[in-house]
Amino acid sequence: MNAGTRLTRRRFAALAGAALRATAAGVSPISDEERRARIEKARRLMAENRIAAILLEPGPSLFYFTGVRWGLSERVFGFILPERGEAAYVVPAFEESRAREVIRSTTDIRIWQEDQSPFTKVAEVLRDRGIRTGRVGIEEKVRFFLFDGLRKETPAIEYLSADPVTAGCRMIKSPAEIAVMERAADLAIEAFRATFATLREGMTQQDLSANCTAAFRALGVQGGGLVALGQSSASPHGSSQPQKLREGDIVLMDGGCSVEGYQSDLTRSIVFGKPTVRQRQVWGLVRRAQDAALAAARPGATCESVDAAARKVITDAGFGPDYRLPGLPHRTGHGIGLEGHEWTNLVRGNKTRLQAGMCFSDEPMIAIPGEFGIRLEDCFYMTPDGPRLFSRQRPSIEQPFA
Repeated sequence: MNAGTRLTRRRFAALAGAALRATAAGVSPISDEERRARIEKARRLMAENRIAAILLEPGPSLFYFTGVRWGLSERVFGFILPERGEAAYVVPAFEESRAREVIRSTTDIRIWQEDQSPFTKVAEVLRDRGIRTGRVGIEEKVRFFLFDGLRKETPAIEYLSADPVTAGCRMIKSPAEIAVMERAADLAIEAFRATFATLREGMTQQDLSANCTAAFRALGVQGGGLVALGQSSASPHGSSQPQKLREGDIVLMDGGCSVEGYQSDLTRSIVFGKPTVRQRQVWGLVRRAQDAALAAARPGATCESVDAAARKVITDAGFGPDYRLPGLPHRTGHGIGLEGHEWTNLVRGNKTRLQAGMCFSDEPMIAIPGEFGIRLEDCFYMTPDGPRLFSRQRPSIEQPFA
């Protein structure tokens, strides 16, 4: 990184650090009361789908229901939530004391020694809840070796996807979740604004990405940005090839941060210098596609209809068609919450209907190989009256922030 860029980063840290850190203050974490309500909703969904219990490993779904964070290893740390009866954990014996420090939702913690099978402990929990046959849901991120060991231990049980329960709960965000996600979006805007102020001729995509990470750190959160410069902006996720910023280049930055586990996601495409007529035209087309997606996102509309609305603007202008290049090569949006990409997607073939509490990215793009790409991304949540943005759309190609 050149000296001028380093100086810019120091000036940013010295002048703006304290003010930016204050932006992250005052966020309320999800309450234990809300987590208990989530578990009761999960049990209702289990009853509706004839699922006797669900099995989770550490990850976003475990955190969603219990607030427990735990690292994955080769040793099984499992959570069993039955449709009826007390939830239980199966944990390595030598981790019992540490596990009890973080587990609050149940007192049933089964330990397994190094010379024992954890699968017998999971089976024991199921038997104790009266589950010897029937259907048990496996959360999508549960690793195969755990599933395989358990089905061998309990051959009379049918194992199936727990998505109707886990996705059925997590897709619909509560007011408390939306408030946290609004703060994460606010922080992303501030970090991007500070990062774009460091643009200098000759800097690389790694330089700008490092500045973005530093800006999020100054805000008191973990976050970062994927950066693509010039022709590499036509690749939706950039390029590993070295790039140096030159006058007239498109600068595409896509990223966000995590607040209380909830994610933000934002993309801004700007021109370093004066935009050409071609760049203005493409930028305006992408903005119209983003607006079309928002207009189509009405309660009861299908996810695929939102994608179709954005895509029509782009194909009517002569790009594509469909997902072909030059044009919009990816879905119009994805779900967002505890994961940057989660259920469900704004994409052709997805007939899921929009309802209040769902959260999505709205990120149409026009990628023109050999020239440049422009993507505009802002996230929104559904209300009974339609979509509301977490971040305000940018007003013009010259103004990346409202």
